[in-house]
Amino acid sequence: MELVEETSHRFRIDRHGAMRVAGIVFASRALLPEDEALQQVINVATLPGIVGASYGMPDLHWGYGFPIGGVAATDVAEGGVVSPGGVGFDISCGVRLLAADVDSDGLRRDRLMDLLDVTIPRGPSRDAVWRSPGRARLENILYGGARYAVEQGHGVARDLERCEDRGAVAGADATHVSTRAVERGQGQVGSLGSGNHFLEVQVVEQVYDEKSAAAFGLRTGQVCVMIHCGSRGLGHQICTDHVRAMEVAMPRYGIEVPDRQLACAPVGSPEGRAYLGAMAAAANYGRANRQLLGQAVRRAFAEVTGAELELVYDVSHNLAKIEKHDGRLLCVHRKGATLALPPGHPDLPADLAAVGQPVLIPGTMGTASYVLVGVSGGEAFHSTCHGAGRTQSRHRAARSISGRELRGRLEACGIAVRGSTWRGLAEETPAAYKDVDEVVNATERAGLCRKVARLVPLGVVKG
Repeated sequence: MELVEETSHRFRIDRHGAMRVAGIVFASRALLPEDEALQQVINVATLPGIVGASYGMPDLHWGYGFPIGGVAATDVAEGGVVSPGGVGFDISCGVRLLAADVDSDGLRRDRLMDLLDVTIPRGPSRDAVWRSPGRARLENILYGGARYAVEQGHGVARDLERCEDRGAVAGADATHVSTRAVERGQGQVGSLGSGNHFLEVQVVEQVYDEKSAAAFGLRTGQVCVMIHCGSRGLGHQICTDHVRAMEVAMPRYGIEVPDRQLACAPVGSPEGRAYLGAMAAAANYGRANRQLLGQAVRRAFAEVTGAELELVYDVSHNLAKIEKHDGRLLCVHRKGATLALPPGHPDLPADLAAVGQPVLIPGTMGTASYVLVGVSGGEAFHSTCHGAGRTQSRHRAARSISGRELRGRLEACGIAVRGSTWRGLAEETPAAYKDVDEVVNATERAGLCRKVARLVPLGVVKG
């Protein structure tokens, strides 16, 4: 394939073969991914109804069907499709950031990390906050998301103003969530999970944009907590179920795709509507999950430091949403890509309208994380990167270093580590990821977002 370098941070793959639009990759030359991910950008460009371009973010890497760090929008009125592969298995995986009213020099870090270690549910064997909530309560979660959690006393009303979609995605339909998905979700409501999910205690090291930082409630030296998790086994099962259904349905709509993992159906078809309803239900599960974990963190801080925490923002980076752009109704897939609303957007809460939406970009253990802000004129349907972007498989990462050695290195750098398994730590070594500083700089130079603050870790809880 031929990459045309349009600018130092924008590359184009011209239309060829079955491509309906061009491919656009935002990256520096150093960040360009492997050919497999670029081929997936090309494959996505063949989807019925796709408009604009098949976009890749600076953290782009190979994924299931769609690349991770991929954005694609289809025109609903022109036979546009929805593809579960464009969302991924961890539906509504996302990030929540809370800011504490305490500075790092006033933090009893080790005692706090010990308490978080025993009170934050994670992995398949730890009790969730709402263990086996029952079908009725689970349905309330699937329809109500973080709103339902707040109604049940897990949070305050202001939290919802600082959540994407005010805490719950509209259009959820639990009738399209299988019994198996419900079973997998029953014991995991309010749990962190494993893999690249984490809870991290951080400090604001540097502020780049004082106005935006003040609007977000951030200042230099302040302690924050970042939570990265999603819809757990429930979301995974929903993706599995609906990929299978769409594989069967595609011939009825005359759809052919270059990769079976791109299984899709028209947005307005029974299969398309069923997936979107189930996906929204899983998204609400993910929102409730992070809301419950946020409350567990608040309780731990109150016990150890007496500090209170306010929600900066909660945003997903695995979701498909029906949005209006330039007068057209589009189904925008963001897989490993974050919504980044610009100043003045009608979906912003009133207190953020003048500055834009907070965009939360986690690094990996031992590296920085960032808070960015949406900007006017950005491409890719108000989308940006979602993290550092993986460069090594978990198996390869685990062969490169032991969990004990990694923890020792991190603690020698002043980062307290509380992990469930040694292998889980090794799989998430920072060497398995791109340089998050480079990714964020490329994102800003591509005109997708602007830097607000850089956060560095004090301690991490891993599944």
